[in-house]
Amino acid sequence: MHEISVTLEFNIFLCFGFTLIFFFYWLHCGIMDKYVVEIEKAKEAKGGRPSVGPVYRNVLAKDGFRPLTDGVDSCWDVFRLSVEKHPNNQMLGEREIIDGKAGKYVWLTYKEVYDTVLNVGESICSQYRKLLVPSYTIRVAHVQGARCGIYGVNCTNWVVSMQACNAHGLHCVPLYDTLGAGAVKYIICHAEISIIFAEKSKISEVLKTFPDTGKYLKTLVSFSTVTNDQKLQAEKCGLEIYSWEEFLQLSKQMKDRVELPLKLRSDICTIMYTSGTTGEPKGVMITNESILSILSGVNHHLDSMSEEFQVSDVFFSYLPLAHIFDRVIEELFISTGASIGFWRGDIKLLIDDLKELKPTVFCAVPRVLDRIYSGLVDKISSGGFLKHTLFNIAYSYKLHNMSRGYKHEEAAPRFDKIIFSKVKEGLGGKMRLILSGAAPLSPSVETFLRVVTCAHVLQGYGLTETCAGSFVAQPNVLSMSGTVGPPLPNVDVCLVSVPEMGYDALGTTPRGEILLRGSILFSGYYKRDDLTREVLIDGWFHTGDIGEWQPDGSMKIIDRKKNIFKLSQGEYVSVENLESIFSLVPSIDSIWVYGNSFESFLVAVVNPNKELLEQWAVENGVDGDFCAVCENPKTNAYILGELTSIAKEKKLKGFEFVKAVHLDPVPFDMDRDLLTPTFKKKRAQFLKYYQNVVDGMYKSRP
Repeated sequence: MHEISVTLEFNIFLCFGFTLIFFFYWLHCGIMDKYVVEIEKAKEAKGGRPSVGPVYRNVLAKDGFRPLTDGVDSCWDVFRLSVEKHPNNQMLGEREIIDGKAGKYVWLTYKEVYDTVLNVGESICSQYRKLLVPSYTIRVAHVQGARCGIYGVNCTNWVVSMQACNAHGLHCVPLYDTLGAGAVKYIICHAEISIIFAEKSKISEVLKTFPDTGKYLKTLVSFSTVTNDQKLQAEKCGLEIYSWEEFLQLSKQMKDRVELPLKLRSDICTIMYTSGTTGEPKGVMITNESILSILSGVNHHLDSMSEEFQVSDVFFSYLPLAHIFDRVIEELFISTGASIGFWRGDIKLLIDDLKELKPTVFCAVPRVLDRIYSGLVDKISSGGFLKHTLFNIAYSYKLHNMSRGYKHEEAAPRFDKIIFSKVKEGLGGKMRLILSGAAPLSPSVETFLRVVTCAHVLQGYGLTETCAGSFVAQPNVLSMSGTVGPPLPNVDVCLVSVPEMGYDALGTTPRGEILLRGSILFSGYYKRDDLTREVLIDGWFHTGDIGEWQPDGSMKIIDRKKNIFKLSQGEYVSVENLESIFSLVPSIDSIWVYGNSFESFLVAVVNPNKELLEQWAVENGVDGDFCAVCENPKTNAYILGELTSIAKEKKLKGFEFVKAVHLDPVPFDMDRDLLTPTFKKKRAQFLKYYQNVVDGMYKSRP
């Protein structure tokens, strides 16, 4: 009997042990079955190469990616089919301006936009006929593959110009000046752009690029009017310049209609220039197939949750169409037959435009959502004790229910009606989806907005090279706050270890550089095969971003492999380039510049030049030894002023200015593991060593 008891206890122990082993094995190997499925096993390091984690894809695509729609081979087909299905739907809207005051939105239907697009397209062809072959009489104008620039804030004519490019197989090349001084001139020359559509305020910027761009640029078209001075200046440059109405008249001078060329999925649709490590922008070539694939993936993702876009949806367009994020979202809305309303181009008037348009979908960068969050918090705090208390009760109650798995619309319907409806009205009253991209959104801000806006607030992740979309969070899954969600069902994902940064793709918590594979990828950098080979290896795109798989299969972005990062407004910062500029200040021996994607500005730690700073201290009445001088607020203000002066002198962008500085009298050294033997900065170690200092600088700024 005793033996039986011992045997029974042993069997129970054994069973319990196997259960524990199975549980931990499941926790480690099967944690992601909820949203992603493993399709390829991990690869151990070979020949000194980093370890590669398992390859995953969305569970919706476990049996393969959804095929693209037959007969839809280009972005032009997407628009053309929507015109056929929804000719009288409102497509593009802008606010009417009467006596300097903004009124209601005025709309063009899909059919009206289509007719204008054909008109613009034929005018483009008339220009190319004149430029290429003056005696050209064949009906097809061989303009396919030529590059056409578009320069300006989002508006109806921006989209019309873009669709005219789609119709004739021209490569649409957006232009924008936030890539740095000279970027517009560089892109015109590098892409060999022969025609540019531009808003009125950008005409002078284009004319400034002459004579350097004169070899390529022959035609300039204003979205509105052209001044006499601009006409005279263009004439001196040998440039033909047209107002919008004048350009439309060119098509009427053609003797015959222009046949639209056959467009293939493999054809380049757009070349979007993005930041380069050397300071020169890189032209990302995106095919029709890449855009069609991302549309298919997003639709598959939304369809699976019954959150698909409807013809009744209205999109608020304010993020630059020159960036892939907004371009893809607008293609999605066009494919649905829904409406797109544009802002007036002034960030101060954005909320007013939102209230008038009453959109259902809003895409934003974290900086804008941070401002909305701060405005709401300030308003709640100033509302008096009773209102503040009621809000906190409602917020805690709804957050608790959402944490338990309730959908946001079911978590606290009475509080939504009584308390949170005011927040919703402030965003137009019909908002159902807010997408955040370009940089990480703070988990606290994301959670707050998920509760109070009565809308889905989702983070996504993607790059220009991945056609904007790779990951998107799930609606009504509060645990995904702070992550970018699972991959879209049209991309394969794996992590590769980065040993020098301590990231292990095969660790208990897998961390490493994110690699992506699929038809959403770009086809290469324009005229830069060398750069293409660096990031496209064996079909995998190396993003340079460090990700961490979460237990449910969502991804969290935790670091950047290269020394280029984004601030919260989505702007890229090349830190080494800035440090080389700031080092020109005589009173600085060395500088470490830092910024992160949750903040909108840069901070820095400086090693001052001892001799020059002590001389300045004597002249300005700052007493004490060198350490005391470095700690003096007056000295801090002086060094910050010197950094600001050099930034202005070098014409840096506002987001590239250092806004707070810490003076360290001890030179950066190898003893603290801050420098390599070749005196290169160990940036991860810098952040670790100065973390408290960095936190203090950010807290000291409003």
